[in-house]
Amino acid sequence: MKLYGLIGYPLSHSFSQKYFEKKFTCENIADSEYRNFSIESIEKLREVLSENPDLIGLNVTIPYKEKVIAFLNELDETTREIGAVNCIKIEDGKLKGFNTDAYGFEMSIKPFLENKYERALILGTGGASKAVAYVLKKWNIPFHYATRNPNTPNHLSYQDLSNDNIKYFQLIINTTPLGTFPNIESSPDLPYEGMSSAHFLYDLVYNPSETVFLRKGKEQGAHTMNGLKMLELQAERAWQIWNNKA
Repeated sequence: MKLYGLIGYPLSHSFSQKYFEKKFTCENIADSEYRNFSIESIEKLREVLSENPDLIGLNVTIPYKEKVIAFLNELDETTREIGAVNCIKIEDGKLKGFNTDAYGFEMSIKPFLENKYERALILGTGGASKAVAYVLKKWNIPFHYATRNPNTPNHLSYQDLSNDNIKYFQLIINTTPLGTFPNIESSPDLPYEGMSSAHFLYDLVYNPSETVFLRKGKEQGAHTMNGLKMLELQAERAWQIWNNKA
């Protein structure tokens, strides 16, 4: 039996297990199992590995995409540049880290990047934001981060944003968990009234399918997209990596 899994905390509303269980059924993959490993600290990863010697692949989610790096033997070149891991391949007792978030984000948003956006705003500074930033750099789209506690260059506080200056950030990507089920009424504190049809709002959240963030943008005429396609693409990329098909 080939064992795969997900580490993170909490995992009560995770995407991966249901996705891979459906994949195994639909594609008649009989020798594989996918489990959730909800661990309250990254140090518990050692226990997961020792208690599950059949593990050959792990997905990594909040809040461990950066913390897990210290427990890995190797990173692929792209992942080293990004600085965040959401996929681990386990082979001969060695753990190699990959980032399939960047692939999923780029492939899902690529059709919309043909019309070049002059400037982007990334909401949040966690592990997922690093994958988004990597893609924006690749496409030569200047960007700023928006965070509640800005302390470095290129970072803005939400209080810095207004109806007047939000128009300069035509592409806005939410990498925070704000608006995720069950807390569906929460949303990033933005001046939505300053948005227009020139804006494109992308939310990495997929549940609910339309978050308050996306709905408020759409009400101003903005184009919107949730994170479901990105999740599906990154999951398939992880499967290719685990099974030497990438």
